[in-house]
Amino acid sequence: MVRWTHRLSAAGLAGLLLAGTLVGCADRGDSPADLGAPVAITDAPTDVPLDEVTGEPTPSASAVASMGVAPSRTASPKPTKKPTGSAPKPRAVAKPPSETKVPPPPPKPAPTSCKPSYKGTQASRSAVKAALTDAAGRTYWPTSAPDIKIPLDLVKATAWQESGWQSNIYACDGGVGLMQVMSGTATWMNQRFEQSYDIDDYRDNAYLGANYLAWLTKYIGDMYFESDFRLDAALCTAELNSCLLNAVIAAYNYGHAAVAQEGEPLTIPNPSYVRNVRALMTECVCLTY
Repeated sequence: MVRWTHRLSAAGLAGLLLAGTLVGCADRGDSPADLGAPVAITDAPTDVPLDEVTGEPTPSASAVASMGVAPSRTASPKPTKKPTGSAPKPRAVAKPPSETKVPPPPPKPAPTSCKPSYKGTQASRSAVKAALTDAAGRTYWPTSAPDIKIPLDLVKATAWQESGWQSNIYACDGGVGLMQVMSGTATWMNQRFEQSYDIDDYRDNAYLGANYLAWLTKYIGDMYFESDFRLDAALCTAELNSCLLNAVIAAYNYGHAAVAQEGEPLTIPNPSYVRNVRALMTECVCLTY
């Protein structure tokens, strides 16, 4: 699942963000390559109250409050590399989706008074780093789109936004673990790909988080970006709906249907979440672990 936060400046995001969702997979005929142990997923809002003006989640005590405020990296972010070749602008309206088996819709937000719970032993940061690195290095569409690559900084940033890298956290809305995978999404994934991913295993949870990001990349990339699957920040402009990277981040949080609809323009319903994750991709303290 996801931790939603109010709009913040990019410079302050990494220091104020504490926690934040979901996962996906491959097309029929595609089976995630080298997927070791099973995995699980999630996609939708959590238990954070909405701002009365913007309608977006407002900052509140998060699931990672126990970790304290995460300082931003002191080093200046590296300059963004220019992408190879130009990317197509998103289509004015979406093409029919190539993937018809889709995850369930996000759950309703949990009561704001509800506090997350913890089960079992939390995995060490080194173990979590290894799991996220392994998950980002896998090929999830080996047949239909083997060129889809999920950037490691995106996987790390998403896990930090979702859970603060807490492997044993259970949110009130049902989100589980590092990537805040929902049980309904995990069931969908297991049925869709004939797997038996364990939502409670932090390695499976990391795989499924990256796998869902890959599923969203294929789903949205086919509908709006002429199957150009590059998740390159350098392809993005000031307009949040200008690139696939922003769309995939938004859909991980709000669900695919809130971002991509056949015959409709690409929509970014959660700009604060997108900006948070984008900032964490370059400023998160987790990148130094």
